[in-house]
Amino acid sequence: MTNPLPTTAAGESLLSNGVGLVKESCIAQGNGQAQTPRLNTTGPAKPIPSPMPSPLLSPAQEQECQELHEEHSQPPLSAVIAKLHRQVTSFLAERHDPSSILYKVQNQTRISLSVIQDALKRFSLHELSLSYNGGKDCLVMLVLFLASLHSLPTIETTAVLKDGERTAPPTTIPAIYAQPHHPFRSVEEFVASSSHAYHLSLVRYTTNPPRSTLRTAFSSYLSLHPQIRAIFVGTRRTDPHGEKLTHFDRTDHGWPDFVRIHPVIDWHYAEIWAFIRHLGIEYCPLYDEGYTSLGGTNDTHPNPKLKVISKQNANAAPSPPSSSSYTADGSDSNYRPAYELMDDGEERLGRDW
Repeated sequence: MTNPLPTTAAGESLLSNGVGLVKESCIAQGNGQAQTPRLNTTGPAKPIPSPMPSPLLSPAQEQECQELHEEHSQPPLSAVIAKLHRQVTSFLAERHDPSSILYKVQNQTRISLSVIQDALKRFSLHELSLSYNGGKDCLVMLVLFLASLHSLPTIETTAVLKDGERTAPPTTIPAIYAQPHHPFRSVEEFVASSSHAYHLSLVRYTTNPPRSTLRTAFSSYLSLHPQIRAIFVGTRRTDPHGEKLTHFDRTDHGWPDFVRIHPVIDWHYAEIWAFIRHLGIEYCPLYDEGYTSLGGTNDTHPNPKLKVISKQNANAAPSPPSSSSYTADGSDSNYRPAYELMDDGEERLGRDW
């Protein structure tokens, strides 16, 4: 499937409003100047004369104006952190049966929070970054990371560093996105919108092995941000090369030197989805089309275990289908949503590798 999105250059930064390229303002056509009316605040409201009629905005211009509006109306990072902290704390205070999946998720959450707190003791906040691609695992990791920042004194007030210098509260969180060479449009849109919502300063690198790989992407990223010493990664035990990982692992020989932090390494597939759905976290809509592991359009398909069998092919009634009969890869089939899969071993059945 050909991706209709334009390809960004390696290292292009996704700005905090969630789009790759942003107009500084919405300029009215005609004289090239922004038409900024002055409001009369001392007397009765009067019509504001316009020196010349402004033509209707095109859909693209309307979208730009909407994005600018959202940028200025977005809650600050400190407010997002406080909200997520309340959500996670409230979840951990809930009472669940020890045999239930949510009870297991609570235990996994506590372990992950402990790992993140340990990382925040080992490294300064400005030495940490996240690997983020919009997938379910790194989404859970991101939510837990932000919730953990609530206890840091530097989040809302100016802090004094060891050398006596003062640092202002952070307004964004550094992150790297290793984009597949053939990305899904819906994944790209979710990465943009969620980066905006969670205040990620996301740097995108397009991978196209063997010319450009994960290794070269991280090497370029660390050259751009030499202060970064550790990066949070949403790898789980059942992922490729995840079997022997621990919570903290230095990179292998031949890789740029940094510490990989794996807060969700021991989470099971069903636990990831139970956390996301119970807390009401918005996720990439591609998962509702039967995709259970996200890569590029050239190597990722809906999971065959979630395909709906029609009544013509089976006596049993089919499960409720996903919202659309056409999946992102163009196939005319119905698939149940990703969260209905339970077996970790079946998660990557929709991937070619």
